[in-house]
Amino acid sequence: MPSAAMIELLHGIGAHVDPASCVDGISAELAGRYVEGFPHSVRDLLFHINYWLDYELRRIRGLKPVYPEHSSESFPAENSPANAVEWERLKARFAELLREYETLASSSADEMQRQIESAREEDLERSGTLEAVIWQMVAHTSYHAGQIVVLRQMLGAWPPPEGGDSW
Repeated sequence: MPSAAMIELLHGIGAHVDPASCVDGISAELAGRYVEGFPHSVRDLLFHINYWLDYELRRIRGLKPVYPEHSSESFPAENSPANAVEWERLKARFAELLREYETLASSSADEMQRQIESAREEDLERSGTLEAVIWQMVAHTSYHAGQIVVLRQMLGAWPPPEGGDSW
């Protein structure tokens, strides 16, 4: 039986704006801009979200990706100038990854309990099953989507075209 809550949270239903819409309607230039006091741009955060969604997807598929030595490896290597083609690619990949996780969240109860091999011993207890890995990614995506919303508010670029709370 698919997890309705898991699928809803992948789309922000009931909790926050749809994570995919958090990055809509913002130019590459603005997405690459930094706000004083915060170490990452919207583009950096989307790169980071995609990195981990992709990493865990590869792990789910049994591909055994190498765990990064430092968190900085999951962000862009340098603060390069905004690039519209790269920005569109990041957004398209994000939407694609969310669809893949939605499909996974619709897995059977038995499949959800399938053990996923971990790259790190300390991950075994909290993310050993497919269900646990998906929940970790839902929470991680929600966390960073919230950061994107705040950055967009600070940049005067909120809400996105689809709308969003602006309390």
